[in-house]
Amino acid sequence: MKKLLFASSVLLTAAVIASSFTGSIEKNNVKATEPGTKYFASKWTLDKGHSNVKFTVTHMVVSEVDGSFRTFDATIENTKPDFSDAVVNFTVDINSVDTDNENRDKHLKSDDFFNAEQFPQMKFQSTSFKPLGGNKYQLNGNLTIRDITKPVTFDVTYGGTINTPKGAKIGFKAKTTVNRFDYNLKWDRATEAGSLVVAKEVGITINTEFNEVK
Repeated sequence: MKKLLFASSVLLTAAVIASSFTGSIEKNNVKATEPGTKYFASKWTLDKGHSNVKFTVTHMVVSEVDGSFRTFDATIENTKPDFSDAVVNFTVDINSVDTDNENRDKHLKSDDFFNAEQFPQMKFQSTSFKPLGGNKYQLNGNLTIRDITKPVTFDVTYGGTINTPKGAKIGFKAKTTVNRFDYNLKWDRATEAGSLVVAKEVGITINTEFNEVK
């Protein structure tokens, strides 16, 4: 009889602990895939209709020219709800470049710049996604343009998470500046004053919205 009471007590204690753990998970909107798993692996795919990839470069010293890429894709995978272990992969179709000027777009696709025929994709693969406090992150990774891969850092703002009837959505805005010469985008005509017609530094802004894969 004593053994039976002891066994019942152990089972009751285990049930209380399990219930408390599950309640804590549900409170933080985190799912467990199996006993003892605190976080669940999440995968997110890009909502392309609500995302964009833009760039800005100074022209003739006195003005800026804006452009974008119309075709791109991305995924995020994480196991922690604060995204501190997120893995980000992003690809851009170079042939989709659009600066609202057909001749300029052709020039950008040529070997003076991207050489889209030989190198049709620009790729980014993350190495870390560091929380900085609040809704700010630092995204580090490797950016490949043409046949050159170099490390780059994005300043990221987390827009938040929202639940919809079709699943959760998250949003991020990422910004960085790269030197195009580092990636052999080599066209370098100079103005009469000696400055470059097209500046070396290119600002990149990526606005994204992701859907959770269930």
